[in-house]
Amino acid sequence: MTVPQQGDKAPAFRLPRDGGATISLSDFKGRPLVLFFYPKADTPGCTKEAIAFSDLRKAFAKTGTEILGVSADSVKAQDKFRDKHGLTIPLASDETKEMLTAYGVWGEKSMYGRKFMGIRRTTFLIGPNARIATVWDNVKVPGHAEEVLAAAKAL
Repeated sequence: MTVPQQGDKAPAFRLPRDGGATISLSDFKGRPLVLFFYPKADTPGCTKEAIAFSDLRKAFAKTGTEILGVSADSVKAQDKFRDKHGLTIPLASDETKEMLTAYGVWGEKSMYGRKFMGIRRTTFLIGPNARIATVWDNVKVPGHAEEVLAAAKAL
């Protein structure tokens, strides 16, 4: 599994999103995009991460940067997650795992000695030219959204 690196063209995608619409990379043409992948909606770390990005949405908007969260959860689960926590950022569903694989975030994980397939918490900052500007792999949630905002301001 290969994670796209700085300077690589961001893999194109079209996914169903919360609310029932679809969303694609081309929807963000000419604008920077924060693409954060999270393992499972409504789990503690994922909730903290999504709330942090939601809370900073206006600050990201001032830099012209959009935000999109992606997991393998169903659209129904994304809707419930958004509503329960008052999230203000779009959430996309990749149940087929095609996009997750294209971005190199779907693979073997281990927890407490048990191996399983899942999403590695990873964030990409994609520049307005649709190229990867920065990659954060194995993200630790505290302070992460603020770090991504600082990188977006520096674009």
